[in-house]
Amino acid sequence: MTLFEEPFYTFRFADDRRVPRFHLEGVQVGRRVSVYQIDPGTGEQGRVLAEAVVGTGGWVDLPEPITVRAGDVFVAVPQTP
Repeated sequence: MTLFEEPFYTFRFADDRRVPRFHLEGVQVGRRVSVYQIDPGTGEQGRVLAEAVVGTGGWVDLPEPITVRAGDVFVAVPQTP
């Protein structure tokens, strides 16, 4: 039994990259996901980077890749059904 589980998934990057898709373990196919920029220093939520839908196997294909720099953080928040 899990004692605590965050309602979102955090992604941190050590290198610059383009992110066209990512994986969310245990999220139902068809569930909508909002992706938000996070300030790495304060943890404050920033602007919406993308909206997408969870596909087969938990993969989320973004409408446009997100470009991240070393040290950037974003969170994926599955919407409640």
